[in-house]
Amino acid sequence: MATQKIIILGTAFPYRGGIAAYNERLARELQLQAEVEIWTFTLQYPQFLFPGQSQYATDPAPTDLHIRRLVNAVNPLNWLRIGRMMKQFAPDLVIVKFWLPFMGPALGTILRIGKKNARHTKVISILDNMIPHEKRPGDVAFSKYFLKPVDAFIAMSQKVLDDLRLFEPAKPASLVPHPIYDNYGPIIPKAEARKHLHLDPDQRYILFFGFIRKYKGLDLLLQAMADPRIIAANIKCIVAGEFYEDAAPYQALMEQLNLGDRVLLHTDFIPNDAVKDYFCAADLVVQPYKSATQSGISQIAYHFEKPMVVTSVGGLTEMVPHGVVGYQTEPVPADIATAIVKYYNEAQEAPMTAAVRAAKLQYSWSRIATEIHTLASL
Repeated sequence: MATQKIIILGTAFPYRGGIAAYNERLARELQLQAEVEIWTFTLQYPQFLFPGQSQYATDPAPTDLHIRRLVNAVNPLNWLRIGRMMKQFAPDLVIVKFWLPFMGPALGTILRIGKKNARHTKVISILDNMIPHEKRPGDVAFSKYFLKPVDAFIAMSQKVLDDLRLFEPAKPASLVPHPIYDNYGPIIPKAEARKHLHLDPDQRYILFFGFIRKYKGLDLLLQAMADPRIIAANIKCIVAGEFYEDAAPYQALMEQLNLGDRVLLHTDFIPNDAVKDYFCAADLVVQPYKSATQSGISQIAYHFEKPMVVTSVGGLTEMVPHGVVGYQTEPVPADIATAIVKYYNEAQEAPMTAAVRAAKLQYSWSRIATEIHTLASL
């Protein structure tokens, strides 16, 4: 029997971020049984549309993956050429993450042309979002255009699956939780991680990690940090991630709340080899989101066996059972502060860490690989 040929179409090295990390980790899982190529971008976003400092990774290129830079996200002539290339290559399966309607025209066109090979190629999309956090003109039309050539879908939260059914009520779709990100290195002792980051070994630290955008609710967490109970408990917050919007309102809020050195800003992009230091240095990971589908941050926390406080929005509650591996709270500063203080006052680090360690076993990459093959066989 011939070896299955799979293309993962989407972000990968030299681009950085959660989607690139996901595609690369999925490729490693799938290539245990198939020939896998990642077809990534020559141009992903025009620079004026990109909110961060750089789109590019500073880590060395992975040596165990076959990554080809082919797709220009804004050039229709390129879409036609790459579609024809895919048609000729005739993969058995194309897997494509969908996270932003802006990508709909490029990815949708490539898939339409690529599938014109006597129905040989199946297309499965793994959905991060169907309805974006920040809405723009054309979102609905671009999303519909992308969905049409896709044969089946994997949603990683119930909310995304429900949103998909507003667009595609009948095509096969499965709900598979976001696998853990286990590609950021092993767990290291808390004292060692704090030494790497020049942190006080005896201080209480919580962590906000990831790109800073409005919907992620950093302003809510900053307000929670001004709560007298947080101050009395001597808790500090590490904010580790790049601003994807204007930093000035956050800095003004910190000054207004007189947070001083109780919030530590590490707001350059965090390279992959430093991620373990931030998670392992923290006692607790806090996700004060105002809206959400699912979160890769939860899955990094699971890997590093860190309890979490999450707001009760979107799919976050599916990942963090309340009172077991962390706490769910309303997206309100006082409620967030209550959960954080409860964690320390009731000495929950040891029991919740043990619960995280047990729960993370269900979030395997083999599970999503199995579901991909099941959907491809339909």
